[in-house]
Amino acid sequence: MREGDIHVDESRQGEAIHIEQPFAPSNGLKMFLESYGCAMNFSDSEIIASIMSGVGYVTTMDETEADLILVNTCSIREKAEERVRNRLKEFKRYKLKNRRLVVGMLGCMAERLKESLLEQEKLVDLVVGPDAYRDLPSLVKQVNGGQKAVNVLLSREETYADVSPVRLDKSGVTAFISIMRGCDNMCSFCVVPFTRGRERSREPKSIVAEAQDLFNQGYREVTLLGQNVDSYKWNLDIKGVIKDSEQPIVRFAELLDMVAKVNPDLRVRFSTSHPKDMIDDVLHVIARHENLCKYIHLPIQSGASSMLKRMNRGYTREWYLDRIAAIKRILPGCALSTDIITGFCGETEQEHLETMSILKEVGFIMAYNFKYSERPRTLAERKFEDDVPEEVKSARLTEIIKHQRSYASVLIQAMVGKVYRVLVEGVSKKSTEKFYGRTTHNIVVIFDKGDLSVCDYVNVRAIDCTSATLKGEVTTDKADA
Repeated sequence: MREGDIHVDESRQGEAIHIEQPFAPSNGLKMFLESYGCAMNFSDSEIIASIMSGVGYVTTMDETEADLILVNTCSIREKAEERVRNRLKEFKRYKLKNRRLVVGMLGCMAERLKESLLEQEKLVDLVVGPDAYRDLPSLVKQVNGGQKAVNVLLSREETYADVSPVRLDKSGVTAFISIMRGCDNMCSFCVVPFTRGRERSREPKSIVAEAQDLFNQGYREVTLLGQNVDSYKWNLDIKGVIKDSEQPIVRFAELLDMVAKVNPDLRVRFSTSHPKDMIDDVLHVIARHENLCKYIHLPIQSGASSMLKRMNRGYTREWYLDRIAAIKRILPGCALSTDIITGFCGETEQEHLETMSILKEVGFIMAYNFKYSERPRTLAERKFEDDVPEEVKSARLTEIIKHQRSYASVLIQAMVGKVYRVLVEGVSKKSTEKFYGRTTHNIVVIFDKGDLSVCDYVNVRAIDCTSATLKGEVTTDKADA
């Protein structure tokens, strides 16, 4: 996937986002906003929606009636880029019927493909990078004046901390909070440092204030987002020098503690951790607070130290297993998920087998598995040959998925009979008589509605399961986990 290891949610790629309440009176113009890729992109879309509603744009779910179409893009894999390009070609046809229509490409594809899409293929009117969303209103105005518009400059300061995002989760239960932007890791397969710039952390008080505001609005779960949340640091420069001697240093452990204290009924998740930066301090904070979810997404990418070195991940297999051991020691019962790339440059059968073995050794409840897709401008493109045949990549991916699902199924089955505290998130897709929610371990549970409401907490005993979902019954018994 690999945007700083924030996993891609395939079910949400290409999802049109409809904002119900603009922040300013309508100017009669309608905006259609479509997002691709990871959680960070959807969080950015909430910022974009806020900025454009602030100048009077009303969003629409009907792309054919829009005056402004914005596509928030992802460059992590070739598949995502192709989907975006095809959509832009479709939007271009709309311009034949509506000459006023402005089409813009935002996000990670912007800087790399601006010349191709803007000048050569003429698929878009404006191109805006991840750090230039504040400039959107003026850029749209520039296009309406008959000019093309581009701003793909990266910033070392921009965090959008003062922008109040328009929340896209219609249920009003869960929300994203971006705590940092950019990435200083230079994983050889990843394009993010080139599309999102250097790492910078958001002021902690603004994060806590946003979490408090969400709780006051009725939200009961937040996910703290960053390309590498474990490297969050406030009041330290990139060399580790204190910026303001009168202000405290805040690292991720301290930030987690601050957000957890907003309210014990506000669940807190985070994504994504990096194995080389995860320290025991973070785990001890999670152990102290019941509302800090006992679920950690810790991407490994490969189980072979030799492969991890080529990937420039900054850790070995042994280091990763040490971090897993610390999690299991400090947070007994904590659920784990990961990311795996198959078929990276030079991957041998032995390296593949080492990845297979770590699946069994660790026991992941979930894994996001992908075939390697070479991305332009990365170290891997410059230094290595993409030499693993496509059929080998596919076969290895199939094998990993098969084995991972079997291991996860055993873990899910072991949950049957136990009682879990569940946050009610909404109506089940398969039955209007049932609700669904998630445990602290991020496992979905289906149970009867009864007299419950969305956003309630309830204890549910797991009585059956599928390969990835628990089926339960509400109980007054104390939760086991």
